[in-house]
Amino acid sequence: MTFPANIYSNSFSDSISAVVGNLDIDNPNKSTDFIQSLNTEQAQAVTHIGGPLLVVAGAGSGKTRVLTNRIAYLINEHNVSPYQILAITFTNKAAAEMVSRVAKIVGPVANKMWVSTFHSACSRILRYDGDVVGVKNGFTIYDTNDAARLVDYARRDIGADPKRFSAKSVYRMISSMKNEMITPAMAIERADMDTQSTVAKIYAEYEHRLRNANAVDFDDLLIKVVEMFRTSPEKLAKYQARFQHILVDEFQDTNLAQFELVSKIATEHRNITVVGDGDQSIYKFRGADHQNFGRFEETFDDAETVILNTNYRSTENILQAANSVISNNSNRLKKDLISDKGVGEAITVFYAASDRSESQYVI
Repeated sequence: MTFPANIYSNSFSDSISAVVGNLDIDNPNKSTDFIQSLNTEQAQAVTHIGGPLLVVAGAGSGKTRVLTNRIAYLINEHNVSPYQILAITFTNKAAAEMVSRVAKIVGPVANKMWVSTFHSACSRILRYDGDVVGVKNGFTIYDTNDAARLVDYARRDIGADPKRFSAKSVYRMISSMKNEMITPAMAIERADMDTQSTVAKIYAEYEHRLRNANAVDFDDLLIKVVEMFRTSPEKLAKYQARFQHILVDEFQDTNLAQFELVSKIATEHRNITVVGDGDQSIYKFRGADHQNFGRFEETFDDAETVILNTNYRSTENILQAANSVISNNSNRLKKDLISDKGVGEAITVFYAASDRSESQYVI
C-alpha cells in the first residue's frame, strides 16, 4: 500500500486537535501544582533550566510523566512557545497521549507543538523542503510490501538469481544500510564479495526506480532529512531556529540516522532532552543502537544526567531479580531500581515443558 505524502501531517494534526478539543482545559493547573507531585529525581529532570539533558529512566519510573511535565514547565515557567517545541515518540498513540497530558496543564496552546514519530516529523519536513534533496512535493511513501516489490524489479533488471537474492531479504539489507547512512555508491565501494556486490547493485537500481517514481520508503523519510541538513546549511538553520527545544522519548530505540537528525537540529541551541534506558534496548534487529547514549554524551559533553530509579510497578523481590540479570550487561549506565511497593511475594521459578504449558501456568 502506498501512502500520500501528507499522511503523517494533516491527518495526524487533525487527530491531535480532536484530542485537545475534547479536554476540559478551561482552567489549566499552575506548574507548581504538578511539580509538587513529583519525586526528587523527576522534579530535577522537569525543572532542568537549559542545555542538554540525559534522563536514564528505569522501567516503571514515570518517564512519560517527566516528559509531559517538562514540556508544561517550559511553557508555563519559561514562556517557551509551543511552536518551538519538537517532541519525538515512537507511536502516534503515544504522541496523542503526550499532547493530551500537556494540554491538561497548559491549555489548548499544546496543539501548537510538533509531537510525533520520527517518520511523521520527517514527512512534514520533506513536504516543505524536500526539493533540495530531490524529493518533489506530492511524493509517495512506499510501505514495506511496495518497497520489497520494487526491490524485486531491481533484482530482475540486473539479472540476479531470485533464489539467492529474495526480494524481502535484500530489502532488509538495504534498510539496514540506509539506517547506517550507507549510500548505494558506498555499498558498491565497500563490497568485497560477489554477494555484497550484487546486493549493492540491486540497491543502486532500487534507488534509481524510487527517484523516477518520486517515491520514498520509510527509511528515506529519515535519511533524506539528514541529507538535507548535511548539504543545506540554510535549511538546517531554518529548523534550528524553529525548534528551540527537542525532547526524545525511548532514546534506546533510536538508530544512527535518528540520532544525527536530532543532534544536528540541537547543535545550535543545545536544548535537547533524551529519555531512555539502554537496558531496555531490544530493537537492534530493526536498526536501534544503544551506543547512541555514548554518542549523546560525546556530542553534548556538558549534558546533565538524571537517573530515575524508583519503580512504581513492581515489588522489591522482582526488581532485585531484574537488577541481578541486568547487571551483566556491558557498557551500561549503572542504575539499581528500587520499589515503592514493598518487598512483595517471593519469586517462583517454573520450568515449562512447552509454550502451551507456560501459558496455561500463567493463566
